[in-house]
Amino acid sequence: MLRFIVRRMLQMLLALFALSVLLFAWLRSLPGGAVSALLGERGSPEAAAELRAQLGLDQPLPVQYWSFLERAAQGDFGISNGVYIGQPAMDVFLSRLPATVELSFFAIVIALTVAIPLGYIAARRRGSLLDTSSVISSLIGVAVPIFFLAYVLKYLFAVRWGILPPSGRQTAGIDATHITNFYVLDGILTREWDAAWDAFQHLILPAFALASIPFAVIFRITRASVLEVLEEDYVRTAAAKGLRAHTIRWRHVMRNALIPVVTMIGLQIGALLAGAVLTEKVFAFQGIGQALAIGFERRDYPVLQVLIMMAALIYIVVNLLVDIAYAIIDPRVRTR
Repeated sequence: MLRFIVRRMLQMLLALFALSVLLFAWLRSLPGGAVSALLGERGSPEAAAELRAQLGLDQPLPVQYWSFLERAAQGDFGISNGVYIGQPAMDVFLSRLPATVELSFFAIVIALTVAIPLGYIAARRRGSLLDTSSVISSLIGVAVPIFFLAYVLKYLFAVRWGILPPSGRQTAGIDATHITNFYVLDGILTREWDAAWDAFQHLILPAFALASIPFAVIFRITRASVLEVLEEDYVRTAAAKGLRAHTIRWRHVMRNALIPVVTMIGLQIGALLAGAVLTEKVFAFQGIGQALAIGFERRDYPVLQVLIMMAALIYIVVNLLVDIAYAIIDPRVRTR
């Protein structure tokens, strides 16, 4: 098991190294570059040359890349010039991270709570009205763009019916104490129940919009996996031996059917970061997705660097944990 974990960690480091090279090359190939973003269109050639020298952009590319790695290892990605002007880019990421984690957590909880039980029931009742309608719903969930679903939910539940708040993380002016910057958790820890409930209400619409694709994918994988396991000889043998339906359902069917589902859950958690860019933009939810969109609009290269690198690190770490969980569930994985 230890050898398996070490091998996966080495692969993780190689992936991060490759991403750093691609990110370094991509940001320096963008039109105008960081100098143009900082000086604006009216910057003189002399000022541009001076700034390039200050930033070390006049050095050879290998020297620039090594300097980039050294500063990145220390958490120094530069100063924001668009999202939060004058603040370190790493501080922008840390201040925005709790919002995205909170949103992603609720979205994946919604997806798992609905998709896995529904996928199992649909497989057991293959061909029924429930199965057919569930499959159609999952196809819609994959086909409909997140931003379109987000706008529809916002229009119906916030604008037209006024049931839920249309944007933000919490109502402006509410008396709330923020300890961890996870607003719902903060409200619970401080026993400010009105603040916790208000933050939770602000999460509902973006979380449901963000959960649409993970729900659809996990449902379809669960359904297909359960259908496959139900045809296995060991399931029929267990039934022939007279084992209780509950034992067959959980020990023989669900445990084996969840093996591919676990891997897909890890991939979907990482994909939530991509979906969060559109969802947070629609609902003005102050997370890293919204910061990434603003960073692109305002050419805030330091913020783009830290957000992309940290998002990739989160994605890789989540998938490392999923691989470990996968290896615990199925010992055969450790030998591959």
